Amino acid sequence: MVQQLTPETKPEIIYPDSDENPMADNTEHYEWIVKIKENLEILFAAKNDVFIAGDLLWYPVEGNVKTRQAPDVMVIIGRPKGRRGSYKQWEENNIIPQVVFEILSPGNRTKEMAKKLLFYQRHGVEEYYIHNPDTIELTGFIREQEWLEEIEEINNWVSPCLGIRFELTSDNLEIYYPDGRKFLTSLELNQLAEQEHQRAEQEYQRAEQERQNYQDLLAKLQAKGIDINTL
Repeated sequence: MVQQLTPETKPEIIYPDSDENPMADNTEHYEWIVKIKENLEILFAAKNDVFIAGDLLWYPVEGNVKTRQAPDVMVIIGRPKGRRGSYKQWEENNIIPQVVFEILSPGNRTKEMAKKLLFYQRHGVEEYYIHNPDTIELTGFIREQEWLEEIEEINNWVSPCLGIRFELTSDNLEIYYPDGRKFLTSLELNQLAEQEHQRAEQEYQRAEQERQNYQDLLAKLQAKGIDINTL
């Protein structure tokens, strides 16, 4: 009797979509994550091949569930927008996130941040920015061959990948679009949109009033027997 051997099947590897860590430690931490992510979404809204994520687990190595990181914000140029439970690099044409942001909070320790720097350096990130809202400090790193080197003069630095500019003032970090517009919070964006709506409404009302005045003038001329077609 011939015995047939069934091929061994490898067990499915589960890549968790959560590391069970909170997205933010406080309101300011969360607000900065949202501000950077949402403004970058606006910046690249017309580009379908730029994927931006906040607090999304990135798995750079297939088969290794422990090698992972969840940047506060990461930008991947060359991948389509869309929903993802995690970013599995081997399923994304092996495209590495080019830019990552981390916002410091009381929960961040020096040892933890050192591990993140090594992770991003080892796995090919091109630009890495760390902002501390409490001390209004910004630290940036840019890839020089195999290493992430600290940017010596970060004030007014322009990101090579994103084209955005960072400006440190006495009381805040300001980030600017390539066209000079400032990154705004969701509330500020809403207020700006409301102002634009009110301005458009005022322009409409002014145009309507001018039209009505013109119609009234024509009616008065006709009432006086003036042929408006000869004017």
